[in-house]
Amino acid sequence: MAANAFDTEITETTEALIGPWRQPRQMLHAQVYDAHASIHDDATAQKLGFKGGTIEGPTHFSQFAPLGARLWGQAWFESGCLSAHYRNACFEGEEVQAILQKPLPGTSQCQIQMVKRDGTEVLRGTASVGDAQVATALEARLGELKPLSDPVILRDVKVAQTGKRQTVRMAFDQNMGDLYPFSLRQKLAVITETSPYYSGADNPWNRAIIPMEMLSVLFQYRSKDDPLPTKGPAVGLFADQEIRLVKGPLFVDEEYEVEREVVALSGSRRTESAWIKTRVFDKAGTMVATMLLNMATLKDSYAPYEEEHRRLYGAGGNTTLVIPGRA
Repeated sequence: MAANAFDTEITETTEALIGPWRQPRQMLHAQVYDAHASIHDDATAQKLGFKGGTIEGPTHFSQFAPLGARLWGQAWFESGCLSAHYRNACFEGEEVQAILQKPLPGTSQCQIQMVKRDGTEVLRGTASVGDAQVATALEARLGELKPLSDPVILRDVKVAQTGKRQTVRMAFDQNMGDLYPFSLRQKLAVITETSPYYSGADNPWNRAIIPMEMLSVLFQYRSKDDPLPTKGPAVGLFADQEIRLVKGPLFVDEEYEVEREVVALSGSRRTESAWIKTRVFDKAGTMVATMLLNMATLKDSYAPYEEEHRRLYGAGGNTTLVIPGRA
């Protein structure tokens, strides 16, 4: 018989499932992309107005896994979906709590939220299983986007642009490269919610499965082998992210293929955003998972931004940049 997925202490009320307070660990201090440090590096983050290197958004997905498993059981691991808008950055040492509002009777989607001790909202969104037949948080958000105008960093990126299929795999002791300079085994040593499902065959599928937060790592693992034609160097951050299992779970040391498509471009006073849909296929060609990711690039992190904006669009454009505090 399979072991219980989690032994996480969960508080249940009539309206919600509430996880324990956790302190997520920062594992991306040494992350490198475009030959420079990232928003997860203390010095880089501080230059951009943050108090330190931020915890990467999908790290928080692990705290929702026990809540999804409590509510939906095995279906959570096979067709679960987390769809989140990251609202404020979390830093190492801070405590955060995951809250899942129970779905209405007969429905399979509900609201989620993560908060800090002082009430600051880290993320909000939806959780669901199967085909919930209603828009997820990010599907709804896509329909409300402010279009990207006067692009500089993303000037050469086009909607419907699709990359080459790439083969990816995640073994226990495989270093996941410059973007993710650690292994699955190292992550499991500090993950906020441990599970025997992640480390061995003591589960319904008789194989170690990849935690949802590490699916983000797997899907992004080779993204820099076929990059978008963006201007740089510049610093980006995850502003919105949805991971959906279609025919899960995904397994450790199994080969998959990923394909990325630009599905939207949006902008704000502070950022230029490319929304990327990643589709994941098993060796039989069956789509087993998807990820929707809003990679928001900070305008102020691209040194010649104002100069190039004036050259491309003349005077009058917005060049007063305020740094966000988003995860």
